[in-house]
Amino acid sequence: MPFPNAHPALARTLAAQGYDQPTSVQAAILQAPPGADLLVSAQTGSGKTVGFGLAAAGELLGQEDRLAPAGPPLCLVIAPTRELALQVSRELGWLYADAQGRIVTCVGGMDARREQRALAAGCHIVVGTPGRLRDHLERGNLDLSALKVVVLDEADEMLDLGFREDLEEILDAAPAGRRTLMFSATIAREIAALARRYQRDAVRIDTNRRDEPHGDIEYRALRVAPNEIEQAVVNVLRYFDAPSALIFCATREAVRHLYAALRDRGFSAVALSGELSQKERTDALQALRDGHARACVATDVAARGLDLPALDLVIHAELPQNKPALLHRSGRTGRAGRKGVSVLLVPYTRRRKAEQLLASAQVTAAWSGPPSADEIRERDQQRLLDSPLLQDAPSDDDLALGRKLLAGSPPEVVAAALVRLYRSNLPDPEEVFDDRRADASPPREPRPGREGRDARGGRGDGGPPGRKGEPHSPLEPGAGVWFRLPVGRENNADPKWLIPLICRRGHVTKKDIGAIRIFPRETKFEIAADAEARFREALRTTARGDVAIEPAGAPGPANSTRPKPHQRERAKGKPAHRTAERR
Repeated sequence: MPFPNAHPALARTLAAQGYDQPTSVQAAILQAPPGADLLVSAQTGSGKTVGFGLAAAGELLGQEDRLAPAGPPLCLVIAPTRELALQVSRELGWLYADAQGRIVTCVGGMDARREQRALAAGCHIVVGTPGRLRDHLERGNLDLSALKVVVLDEADEMLDLGFREDLEEILDAAPAGRRTLMFSATIAREIAALARRYQRDAVRIDTNRRDEPHGDIEYRALRVAPNEIEQAVVNVLRYFDAPSALIFCATREAVRHLYAALRDRGFSAVALSGELSQKERTDALQALRDGHARACVATDVAARGLDLPALDLVIHAELPQNKPALLHRSGRTGRAGRKGVSVLLVPYTRRRKAEQLLASAQVTAAWSGPPSADEIRERDQQRLLDSPLLQDAPSDDDLALGRKLLAGSPPEVVAAALVRLYRSNLPDPEEVFDDRRADASPPREPRPGREGRDARGGRGDGGPPGRKGEPHSPLEPGAGVWFRLPVGRENNADPKWLIPLICRRGHVTKKDIGAIRIFPRETKFEIAADAEARFREALRTTARGDVAIEPAGAPGPANSTRPKPHQRERAKGKPAHRTAERR
């Protein structure tokens, strides 16, 4: 039998539905002692709904193949959201169909009077959200006197959403001898306290795969200029066109800034951070679940315990701090059997950090530059050509109106109007910098003897040509003050993104910047003397970001720079000392 220890009536139903073997959580539940309370750690998509349906069968069916005539409910399932409650109701509906189980769903946003009539007519299982169930309980519509099993699904999220008081009132009203099954993604302190109060010697089941990459998640790492994170987020959202996306930032301030930027560009977005009230958080999540918002910008703390089964895309606008954070963030997608994409935006200056992070998590990511505006427009074109609007059979009213349009305008004009209408609802993609020469391999060590190059494409001393950049006139000798950035050729330093970064950080314009000299591990640049004071003040007061700017001495002549000892050794073919390499 593929489902050992399962009630025979449900085992036959599972076989008819094509279930050939239990998932890990279902197998663990079936192996638990009959009648025991269960405290289960399991993620969405692990098959836990069928699992607790199987667990409750002993109390609901006993030795019979069919349930007794419907009356007060025998089983109560509490879920945090309307969507999850409806999903659970559907799953239990087919699981108990042959057993003639009657299921009533009570959730917010539905007709409460219809639910009242359904409860009065009798049922075997009630599935609902905490607020609506409490309302029916207080109004006398929900009779818990015959209850044999209570299931708390996604208990951690119910506590996160502020339903503790509702849960406690419902559980206090349930018979003391009932069986309590509690499911949660994590067993935090609040969940453990709830279990101690309302369960008796609960059997602990943990089926979570900790610190392991999810097989249904595709990882991508995008090289971006440090000053173009915001633009890269815009292009990633536009490129994937995901119905729902979660964007992670490190701080509340970053959440506020990115949320405002996305709204300003025309994206339907919401924000989640610790400073929001519970109602604001609930409303934001509901907007994402209902499709009224397609992107949510959040901090790690605010995103704890979120269950968004339909989430298609996760964007790490700022890199996670460690391996667990990477896996937790990414694990918000790829749930319930769906495929998901996790995109890391990697500034050139933090590529080594990102490579170490991915390696520690045993994650293989596809490296590339950010989606370009041309690539996004090409995808828009293909999406329009593949649109269901062009594939589905039109109604008679649509055909009649279409004929009127064609009678008054040429077909090309009507088609062009359709294209304009389609594009009018799409935020414009951003022009982003992408050094296509940076491939998926780690940065290589510089070759001996390569000196700093300036933004004009040479060495600054008339040496051989080097990296091309924007034309830039040096200041008069002695008219500029030198500063440095700890990024160089190894970090794909390029004036195309260095100049905007310097301008933004230092509150200067392009004309205030003189020569730029790019070395293997650092870049030096000049600031006009009359702009030095405000440049230093801006550096002191603005956010530091990933790239620090510091005062520096003027670089010496390129031809006076001698190879370091370890470079001379390499030039002779000898291995360099380990400590020299670190320098």
